Amino acid sequence: MVETRLIVTGAKGQLGTDMASLLSEAGYEVHAFGREKLDFTDRREVLEVVEALQPDIIVHCGAYTKVDQAETERELAERVNGHGSGYLAEAAELVGAKLVYVSTDYVFDGTAVEPIPESAATNPINVYGASKLLGETLVKAAAKRYFIVRTSWVYGLHGSNFVKTMLNLGRQGKPLTVVEDQFGSPTFTVDLAECVLRLIQSDHYGTYHVSNSGSCSWYEFAQAIFEEAGMKVELAPVDSSRFIRPAQRPAYSVLRHQSLSENGFPPMRNWREGLKEFLALESEEGNDENRTAVGRIG
Repeated sequence: MVETRLIVTGAKGQLGTDMASLLSEAGYEVHAFGREKLDFTDRREVLEVVEALQPDIIVHCGAYTKVDQAETERELAERVNGHGSGYLAEAAELVGAKLVYVSTDYVFDGTAVEPIPESAATNPINVYGASKLLGETLVKAAAKRYFIVRTSWVYGLHGSNFVKTMLNLGRQGKPLTVVEDQFGSPTFTVDLAECVLRLIQSDHYGTYHVSNSGSCSWYEFAQAIFEEAGMKVELAPVDSSRFIRPAQRPAYSVLRHQSLSENGFPPMRNWREGLKEFLALESEEGNDENRTAVGRIG
């Protein structure tokens, strides 16, 4: 049996790390690329690497994700999230590979009042969202066998994210305020990666919304983090108008999983279940690090 060969970009990021690990465990031949190994904004380099490896599947997790900084770095955001994704789609088509492009809930403007289906009109309200939408457009134009995977509020064990920030701030014992008027679906990288694995094992191409099920505000998310972690923190809700940031955020970006349902994929588990597993794993990782440190001292 010939092993299925994959390329994973953004392999050092929080999703890419879990994605590469899961695919390796599933028996795939994984070629994981961080930024220093593959500059996917260089069309020639992308074509050379893809033609040399002849992958069956490319899972494109690499991205420019500095939402506020993108407002003053539009060209860079468009080059990375837009044109770089287009180059990978072009290369995938040349070698007959499937392509997964990880996109975002930020392609929507936040004016919805109920979960957003894949067919809803896009209308990004910040540069980051616009650059990811450009990537979607270029992927559709260049590739036939693609999965565009829009996700939201992602967190995992690798890299920085909202959950880790809340835990770190909570340990400091200071009162915290978190916005209560922005709603979405927190998504654990492990759940997202497992869904991507199911997608690439199929031929049901198209655009998918993939997030943990259910929804909450950032304030409710913070409440759940502290409750599940068993931490007593003085936490107060606040209106987002109190936080002036360069990039506007969608007020509502809860994703409806219509394509997953229509194509027979299993439902995503509730975001709170994902959070419980993350905190258990994070606790184990912390204990392992403490044991290693004690061993070094001893």
